[in-house]
Amino acid sequence: MEVLTAFFIEPLSYEFMQRGLLIASLIGAVCAVFSCFMVLKGWSLMGDAVSHAVLPGVVVAYIAGFPFVVGAFGAGLFCALATGYLKNNSRIKEDTAMGIVFSGMLATGLVMFTKIETDQHLMHILFGNMLGVQWGDIAQTALIAGAAFLIVVAKRRDFLLYCFDPAHAKAVGLPVGVLHVALLSLLALTIVASLKAVGIILVIAMLIAPGAVAFLLADSFGRMMVIAVAVSLVSCLAGTVISFHIDGASAPCIVVLQALIFVAALLFAPKRGLLRKGIK
Repeated sequence: MEVLTAFFIEPLSYEFMQRGLLIASLIGAVCAVFSCFMVLKGWSLMGDAVSHAVLPGVVVAYIAGFPFVVGAFGAGLFCALATGYLKNNSRIKEDTAMGIVFSGMLATGLVMFTKIETDQHLMHILFGNMLGVQWGDIAQTALIAGAAFLIVVAKRRDFLLYCFDPAHAKAVGLPVGVLHVALLSLLALTIVASLKAVGIILVIAMLIAPGAVAFLLADSFGRMMVIAVAVSLVSCLAGTVISFHIDGASAPCIVVLQALIFVAALLFAPKRGLLRKGIK
């Protein structure tokens, strides 16, 4: 027991670990809530597209002297809206439009990044640097993630109806177009909030895995959100601590844990588990 206690207590003696655990908790909570909507709406690929597409916005913001969050949010929202425009005004399907837009924007961002002089490491942009964040970064993340979290929780019923049945939502008088843009905007904000800690590559896993696990375990949306947040917080905190002891990258450790939890849920979920179905 003492060994287990020391395993979790020792990292707290370092300030960089305190900052890492705090920002991991903030990001984990807000990503978990959004992951429920992403899974129900079938927007997993949309989250992937938006997360990859923020890179050119980050580079443009750096060149123009603006905060990174401004450029990242603008690029992410542009990607989402451009995908919707291509889907509605051409013969190509939504997944094809997403692939074209986000891969084109990611490639453009990579080209632009190689042509500017900066001390920012590309790997930190792509995969994050959770243990390198400062208190100012945490405050910025808390402000952005907190605002997105409060809005989506306050309007969760409207967003839920839109995700399940847009036609019904429109019939009862909900502004479907506004809800669509609002959900995309909040998704972009969540990705921006996660940028410094987990990067533009790994954030997509944190936007999918908790909701996927909760979908397998829950029988109501309220329980789904609670389970998703619990899974995300446990994996974020445990993954960060494990990364300290193995001297590994924090964000990948978190994602590996979430993937393992998903496999366990897929196999052993009481009603939807593959092994449970096999036993019946």
